[in-house]
Amino acid sequence: MKADPADQRRLLDLAEIDAELARLAHRRRTLPEDGEHATAEKAVQAAKDKLIGIETTAGDLDRDIRRIERDVEGVRARTVRDHEMLAAAGVGAKQAADLQHELETLGRRQGVLEDEQLEIMEQREAVGIDLDHARGELATAEETLTDVAARRESALADITASEAGRRRARAAAVAAIGAADLLAAYETRLSQGRVGAGPLRERRCGACRLELDRTFIGQLRAAAADDVVHCEECGAILVRTSESGL
Repeated sequence: MKADPADQRRLLDLAEIDAELARLAHRRRTLPEDGEHATAEKAVQAAKDKLIGIETTAGDLDRDIRRIERDVEGVRARTVRDHEMLAAAGVGAKQAADLQHELETLGRRQGVLEDEQLEIMEQREAVGIDLDHARGELATAEETLTDVAARRESALADITASEAGRRRARAAAVAAIGAADLLAAYETRLSQGRVGAGPLRERRCGACRLELDRTFIGQLRAAAADDVVHCEECGAILVRTSESGL
C-alpha cells in the first residue's frame, strides 16, 4: 500500500486521539466512585434493615405496654367496684368475704401487671435509645451515599465532556487524512481492539514499544517514503518521522 507521508504522519494524530478516548473509556469503566457508590448503597440498605428491625421491636413493646395498661385499668375499675359494693349497705357476710378475697386477688394481679409494665417500659426505653442511634446511622449512610453519587456524577460529566471534545477532534483528524485505503486499514485494526498506528522511534515501535530487528530496520531504510509499512511485532502501521533515526 502507498500513502502520502504527510497522511501517514496525520495518522499519528488520530492514533493519539484514539488512545485518549480509550483511556477515557477505561476511566469510565473503572471509576473508584462506582465501588464507593455500591458500598454506600449497601450501607444504606443495611442501616434501613437494622432500623426496621428495631422499629418492629419497638412497635411490639408499645403494643405490649398498651395491652398491660388496659389490663391494669380493668383491674383498677374492678377494684373500685368491689370497694363500692363492700361499702354499700345490706352486704351479707359471705358476699363481703368473697369481695374481700377478690380484692386481694385483684391486688396481687395489679402488682404483677405493674411489675411487667415497668419491665417492658425499661426495655422500651433501651430500644428507644437504639432507635435514635439507628436513625442517626441511616442519616449518616444516606448523606455518604448522596456525596458519593454527586462525586460520581461529576466525574462522569467530566469524562463525557472530554469524550465529546476528543470525538470532535477525531472527526477533524479523519477528515484531514486523504488516503482512504490507509484510513481503512487503520480503522480495521482499531475495530479489532488493536492499536492502529504508532511512530518509529530509535528502532522501537510506538504502538507495542518493542525494539525492532536490525534486518527489519534495514528494510525500512530501503522502503520508499510513501510505502505503508507495518510493525513486524504487532502489525500496527509504522509511521516514519524525523525522529525515527533512519
